[in-house]
Amino acid sequence: MGLPYRIPKTAFVKTGDSIYSPDILLLNHDNLVNEPLWEKQSTVIQPESVPLVIEVVSTAVASSRETRPTHCLTNWRDDYHDKFGDYEEMGILEYWILDYAALEGKKFIGNPKQPTIFVCELVDEEYQMIAFTGNNLIVSPTLPQLNLTAQQIFDSAL
Repeated sequence: MGLPYRIPKTAFVKTGDSIYSPDILLLNHDNLVNEPLWEKQSTVIQPESVPLVIEVVSTAVASSRETRPTHCLTNWRDDYHDKFGDYEEMGILEYWILDYAALEGKKFIGNPKQPTIFVCELVDEEYQMIAFTGNNLIVSPTLPQLNLTAQQIFDSAL
């Protein structure tokens, strides 16, 4: 598509008092010259540097937030609540939550629970969430030419 986007091997997103290492981070390579922490710490602080961030909900060791201790529990609360709010407040335009094991409660996933990809688009400073399941074609504002279904993404992990 000719866009200046890259996926770094390792990078961090600093949102206020928290620092995250997203599962997948799409960086605007052209804006990294404006990032004061990039060269020494591989850390971005500006929403212009982050067109898309993707988090995969899992039962792994939880929080990557620096403001509280690491502990064991499912990380769905981090992805659906903490990161959701922090990325929204930072102004990241698009945030995906991949819940391949349907770990979140029925409030988000619905009943019956099923693997879901949420695409959260920042509209008027608030995320609008759209759920994609099964053979629904994913609609991404950042990647409008994307031609994948939720099921194709979940099947690729197998």
